[in-house]
Amino acid sequence: MTSAAPVRYSNNRPLWPALWKGAKFTCPSCGEGKLFRKYLKVSDTCPSCGEELHHHRADDAPPYFTIVIVGHIIVPLLMAVELAFWPPLWVHAAIWLPLTVILSLVFLPVAKGATVGLQWAFRMHGFDGNAEESTR
Repeated sequence: MTSAAPVRYSNNRPLWPALWKGAKFTCPSCGEGKLFRKYLKVSDTCPSCGEELHHHRADDAPPYFTIVIVGHIIVPLLMAVELAFWPPLWVHAAIWLPLTVILSLVFLPVAKGATVGLQWAFRMHGFDGNAEESTR
C-alpha cells in the first residue's frame, strides 16, 4: 500500500509538511533553520537555506488558535473536576488560572510557527518570489 501524497495546491508547496515544520519552530522551506530568534520574534531569514521570513503577517491568528485550543482543553477538565469533586472556588482558581496561562504560553509559539508555515505554503504576504513586495 502506498502512502498518500502530500496535499498540494497550485503553488507546488506542500501544506502539511510546511505546517509541521513551522509548528516545530523550524524553517517551513528547509525544516532545519530556526524559525524564531526570540520567544515570538520570527527570524528575518533562515540561517540554513536563506529563505526570507521577515514578510510574514501572522497578526491575530496565533492568539485566536491558542485560545481555541486551550479552551478545548481547560473547559472539559474544569467541568469534570467540578462534577466529580465540587471543590471550592479558590481551588478552581488555584488550578485553572495557572494552567491556562502555562498552556497559552506553550501553544502560542506553536500556533505562530504553523501560521508562518501556512503563509509560506500558500505564498502569502511576500513569500511568493514573483509578487511585488507589499508595504506594511
